[in-house]
Amino acid sequence: MDQIIVLQGGRISEVGTYDELQDNQGAFAEFLKTYANEKQDGPEEDTHQRETHHSDIHEPEEGNLLTITDMDHMMGSTSELDAIVKSPSRLTLTEIASTHSNGRTIQGEDKTIERVINEETSEIGRVRFSVFYTYAKATGLIVSFLFFLFLLASEGSIVSSKIWLARWSSDNVTTDSQRDNYLFVYGALGLSQAFCMLFSSLFLAYGANVASNVLHDRLIVNIMHSPMSFFESTPLGRIVNRFSKDMYVIDETVPNSLMSFWRCFFAVMSAIFAISYATPIFLSVVFPLMVLYVFIQRLYVASSRQLRRIESVSRSPIYSNFLETINGTSTIRAYSQQQYFIRENYYRVDENQVAYYPWISSNRWLAIRLELIGNFVIFFASLFVVIARDSIESGLVGLSLTHAFQITQTLNWMVRMSGELETNIVAVERVKEYSETPREAAWIVEDNRPPEDWPGSGHIAIETFDLRYRENLPLVLKNINCDIAPGEKIGLVGRTGAGKSSLSMGLFRILESTGGRIIIDDIDISKIGLQDLRSRLTIIPQDPVLFSGTLRFNLDPFDKYSDEELWKVLEVSHLKQFVSGLAEGLQHSIAEGGENLSVGQRQLVCLARALLRKSKVLVLDEATAAVDLETDELIQKTIRTEFADRTVLTIAHRLNTIMDYSRILVLDKGFVTEFDSPSSLLSQKGMFYNMTKDAGLT
Repeated sequence: MDQIIVLQGGRISEVGTYDELQDNQGAFAEFLKTYANEKQDGPEEDTHQRETHHSDIHEPEEGNLLTITDMDHMMGSTSELDAIVKSPSRLTLTEIASTHSNGRTIQGEDKTIERVINEETSEIGRVRFSVFYTYAKATGLIVSFLFFLFLLASEGSIVSSKIWLARWSSDNVTTDSQRDNYLFVYGALGLSQAFCMLFSSLFLAYGANVASNVLHDRLIVNIMHSPMSFFESTPLGRIVNRFSKDMYVIDETVPNSLMSFWRCFFAVMSAIFAISYATPIFLSVVFPLMVLYVFIQRLYVASSRQLRRIESVSRSPIYSNFLETINGTSTIRAYSQQQYFIRENYYRVDENQVAYYPWISSNRWLAIRLELIGNFVIFFASLFVVIARDSIESGLVGLSLTHAFQITQTLNWMVRMSGELETNIVAVERVKEYSETPREAAWIVEDNRPPEDWPGSGHIAIETFDLRYRENLPLVLKNINCDIAPGEKIGLVGRTGAGKSSLSMGLFRILESTGGRIIIDDIDISKIGLQDLRSRLTIIPQDPVLFSGTLRFNLDPFDKYSDEELWKVLEVSHLKQFVSGLAEGLQHSIAEGGENLSVGQRQLVCLARALLRKSKVLVLDEATAAVDLETDELIQKTIRTEFADRTVLTIAHRLNTIMDYSRILVLDKGFVTEFDSPSSLLSQKGMFYNMTKDAGLT
């Protein structure tokens, strides 16, 4: 570097070259003496390391993510980006990488890349009865029955009042008693209609509210209990789509579609009943007309339903792309690729709108054919009235023709509502799909719960343990055998991909074992519930996890500890001075993800949270990888003092932090290659010795 700027206490304390700062014997030189343990490598070795690193960057192995260099090369040509965006056959990121990695193809002819993200699929054909039953069951079967009962009674009151009115108009009413009788019955039928319609609407509103809550609860509970493999193979946009658009359709559109469809259905039935009541011979043409109607309705609904499914599936990539763009805004701006992602968003929106024009066209196709059926109904109703004019009352003639003229519009709306109901019920189908995905193991196993003080000592025995991330993938841990005594401090080391973090995920059953078992204090962790297991262990992850809320909430989310206990752990974790200087103290607001704290402060908050739990087993998954050496020293000091009587498993990022541990577990390609004290491993001059030599510790 040309110059080094040294920050101390929020101020610039020194500026100069590396040699100048060392000669000054200031803060920088003191920092090097305290924390840095460097080894000067020869020029040939240094050159070899750089060449190896360069090769690693430009020749990623199959399945690896794109590097910054690949992304820079890929985005270097605006004309290439335009061609990609405008191309009718879209390229995946892997395909783009394969054509832009130094002009070479990463994916050979005899190699196939494992598809990590599964394609989103949609159902084909009619919506299954189980989907309608799921919604009816969610509303409550009794509520659904009462809704249909009152709606049927309401339509029955309507047609009865019309027939009664036709009789009244045809009858020669001469006395007040006859008039009062007709008036009383007509008024009673009107009140009955209003009463039944009110209660049918109330039962529908109540049932729809219950169904929405039930379906949402099933969805979120299942998603929150889904295994990590589900989130690895499912883009976030698909999940957001279920919770946003699909739940909105269930909340707002499905109840209206249900009411509209059944009202239209009963209106058509009442019209056919009224015409047949006036001219019974009309029943002879009802069956052929119904066959023609059902044929047209099946054609329309099949197309409309599938178009809605296509629209729903094509909506998820819009959400995914938008979320990815928001999360990667800084990278996009750094490479000046705003226009590329804007065009990508336009393309996905256009793809989503492609299903709209055919849907409008199918509506026009339906309208023409329903008009034809309606004209047939009017023709036959009028014909039969003329034929039976000598034997039919004048009031019934008017009733028959009135319903005949209305049948076209009613049939039209009935088919539309039938199609709309099937297309909207697809939202229930999609929510039901994600409510039935595979879940993790049982949260609590009532018949096999550990004691309240488990684990009491922290003894861990791993016996022939195998682990893989998903089915059909190779094992990442193979035949792991080790016995960790209570209170031991174990360092996990190994090259990238050796299986260090995989072992911690197996310990918490984030990934279930493929073979073998892990026993903690004489209890097989695979036999107990996940809540009982994970609530008794503690982990400080590499990426500190904080939530939007107060500092107190982040330290004690379940409000189990007093303020005195919180201040004590803040003092031990070297945060007391910082928190005391805050205006609101423990009630200080933490931004989403802890953005208003530095990385080191976030990690210390996670350390304080771990101290509160007082667990006998602590896992540090490269907890100090993202913090400076001084904060690393503070964390290691706290661990040595406050966790002296606890079993600690540390995935080491800096080897010097674990040189005083009880034993070191060395992993390589999923196997245990060495497991002994640091001094013994150094004397053996094996893999651990080579790692310490490369780090400049020997």
